[in-house]
Amino acid sequence: MTAYKAYQGHQVDGAGPLGLVLLTYEALYKSLGQARMAIMAGDLMAEANHTGRAMEALIELSSSLNMEEGGQVAESLSSLYVYMMNKLTEGLCSCSTEHVDEVLKLVQELREAWVQLSAQQKRGHLSAVRSAA
Repeated sequence: MTAYKAYQGHQVDGAGPLGLVLLTYEALYKSLGQARMAIMAGDLMAEANHTGRAMEALIELSSSLNMEEGGQVAESLSSLYVYMMNKLTEGLCSCSTEHVDEVLKLVQELREAWVQLSAQQKRGHLSAVRSAA
């Protein structure tokens, strides 16, 4: 096992639920960026490969939703993930980055919201620790 693979394993093991969501968004964003570059290079095989990885990330995000506790937010995210998967499927091998660009924009906005939530949780945890001390 390479040092990088070991690092990735440790990163996932200690991430916690919110950390795993953030890691999945990072993988999704990276895959979409690589799919976009493949489209621009005219490499249909690489486009399909990276789009497939992006779809796997979307499936992971969708399957991790807690529909009972998440209520309307979980339902909205589920619908959005389905929309993004459909958009990627529609645009596959079209030689256009339009579909990937649209999904990238949505992912960027969602990722930023999750990052802000994580920061809020960390601030709340630090406040609680300081209060207890």
